[in-house]
Amino acid sequence: MSVGKQASGGAPAAPVAAGVRLEAMRRRVRLSRLAVWTVIAAGPVALAIALASTPPTVAAATTTTPAPVRTVSSAAAPGGYAQLFVGAWLRSNTSDLSSAQARLAQSMAPDADLPDPAPGAQSTLASVTAVRSAQRGSGVWSVTVAAQYANGSVRYYAVPVAADRSGGAFAVTATPGVVAGPGRIAVPESPYGVTVPDGDLSSAVGPFLSAYLTGRGEIGPYLAPGVVLSAVAPAPYTAVSVKQVSAVERAAAAEQVPGDGTRVQVAARVEARDAGGRWPLTYELTMRARSGRWEVADLQSGSADDKGAR
Repeated sequence: MSVGKQASGGAPAAPVAAGVRLEAMRRRVRLSRLAVWTVIAAGPVALAIALASTPPTVAAATTTTPAPVRTVSSAAAPGGYAQLFVGAWLRSNTSDLSSAQARLAQSMAPDADLPDPAPGAQSTLASVTAVRSAQRGSGVWSVTVAAQYANGSVRYYAVPVAADRSGGAFAVTATPGVVAGPGRIAVPESPYGVTVPDGDLSSAVGPFLSAYLTGRGEIGPYLAPGVVLSAVAPAPYTAVSVKQVSAVERAAAAEQVPGDGTRVQVAARVEARDAGGRWPLTYELTMRARSGRWEVADLQSGSADDKGAR
């Protein structure tokens, strides 16, 4: 058999085809492994690139920082407690520890010594008033208390007081000390610099205050719509007369009542009378113009409620 005939036969070609297929499979395996390692290697690199390229604002937006919480003590200034103690302490006597005042003072300040006044050596105590409270630290206060005596003299006492966080428990920690009284400041200039002449405004203020303080007549007709105000009861005075009316705004001194809704702040100095004498008083009011007349829109410190009247 010739060589050509042997080459053209089917049997000898089978091993060659099988070898080719095996080599192809090996190549695919090697490529698959390379692809797997490439993906694994690319994973951290891609992650690093993503993190490096992320704007800082994104990280700040996703970070939650708890807001700081401040604890504020709700303890009230112990002025009343110190005032009560000084009153009991000044009325007590170390020679009579069983008296009600001595027992009260010692219960409020177990470590404080009691006074030992000589008979008739000091004027009778008339009143005791807390005039200043200063917090010296956490739960530590110094309260200045004024003691006024029947002869008109005044002494000031500094009282050290401890308070709990809730403001519901106190204790005087030592015997009080006599101190100088609070300083005095110059009286500020009054904002009521416009003198209001006799006219529509003063004529509205006078009758209103007369009805308000004497109980004669109703105060309702003098009030602006929506204002709720009650007269003083029982009426303390028998007569009231206006001595001077001053205002902040110049519109209050106009000869004619301005347009509706105009408001002015006024101070009225009056003289009130009762069986005991004459008493100078001052009232600050807000007056509002409506339909050619002045009406009371507010009385400072008079429990006026003008909701809806503005």
